[in-house]
Amino acid sequence: MNFLEAISVALSSLRANRLRSLLTLLGIVIGVMAVIAVVSIISGLNDYVAGKIFNLGPDVITVSRMSPVISSFDEWTENQKRRNLYISDMDAIQAVCHDCKAVGASVNMRGRVKFGREYVDSQIQGYTADLAAILGTELSAGRLMTPYDVEHVRNVCVIGSDLAENLFPFVDPIGKTLIIDDRGFEVIGVGMKQGSVLGQSRDNWAMIPLTLHQKMYGSRRSITIYAKALDERHLPAAESEVRLVLRARRHVAYNDKDDFALNTNDNFLQIWANISRAFFAVTIGIASISLVVGGIVVMNIMLVSVTERTREIGIRKAAGARRHDILIQFLVESATLALVGGIIGILLGSSIALAISWLSPLPAAIKWWAVALGLVVSTSVGLFFGIYPATKAANLDPIVALRYE
Repeated sequence: MNFLEAISVALSSLRANRLRSLLTLLGIVIGVMAVIAVVSIISGLNDYVAGKIFNLGPDVITVSRMSPVISSFDEWTENQKRRNLYISDMDAIQAVCHDCKAVGASVNMRGRVKFGREYVDSQIQGYTADLAAILGTELSAGRLMTPYDVEHVRNVCVIGSDLAENLFPFVDPIGKTLIIDDRGFEVIGVGMKQGSVLGQSRDNWAMIPLTLHQKMYGSRRSITIYAKALDERHLPAAESEVRLVLRARRHVAYNDKDDFALNTNDNFLQIWANISRAFFAVTIGIASISLVVGGIVVMNIMLVSVTERTREIGIRKAAGARRHDILIQFLVESATLALVGGIIGILLGSSIALAISWLSPLPAAIKWWAVALGLVVSTSVGLFFGIYPATKAANLDPIVALRYE
């Protein structure tokens, strides 16, 4: 029996015993389906996070009071004890950091934005003049804030596209006066539409001078500082300068760790990669159990098949089939059974991932290597768990096999 004939026999066995075949392959289908679905969701999230969330650029440093990820209560308690960052810290970095092209800061606050009778609850962002350029903020109309606006605490603002659409649906917002928490602001710019992140809009904001933000909401809130290196090659040097300035200002001892969080785009992506790897590892563990169970069921069914086809094996051996031929025949059949389960699992897993992406904000990206991995793993499970039944079939005595009833 050649290779293609063995595959044909395996497929015929699947068609002849559809229910038994379905139950046999259920474990492999579930295991491969889970892997494909989770890998697709995680891959989609990785692409999404890299492109839309942590997209600061490869040469930008962020400094904040709190760490972006807190993994224990003790770490949370330590973060709560940290001192705030202030504009004076930003000024000190700006004065000392020779590898920095620009330094800026921001602070956020929820507030009510009103025009006429319409109002929207929005994010009120206090920015320095350079920060919009550091973060790559793009406008669809108007201009950004200037150092003059910030230094003279001018009542001007740049708004996101959501505010422009909701408060100014039929008029040009540039030059109009809107009310932010009972204070009038002239609209000088409208941000380019950015869409949403996991269902949350990125366009519901109003940007005002940081000096005015602190005048309205208080200056004791901790700010976030952004430093843009001269280029990507100067990023490590700029990072060291920023760290040294802040440690000196905050009197951090040489052997003590930083009492602030300093991160780059790569750090944020690495943090996310560690989180996604943890989810992936858990899923692989669960899927492995399912695949082992499926492999055991395949082995059991192949043992039943060997028993049912004992006379067939005896006839093949009597007709000249060698032990190696019988072994290959049953290995190919078990691998084919598992491969069919893998293909079904890939189709179901991909469908589930695409359905989740369509019905929820979670993105999905079906990777070719995940599909290839599913096929390889399912086939390997069939081969591994088919070795014992195939060996048992190959070792049958042809005389005994021909007398079997």
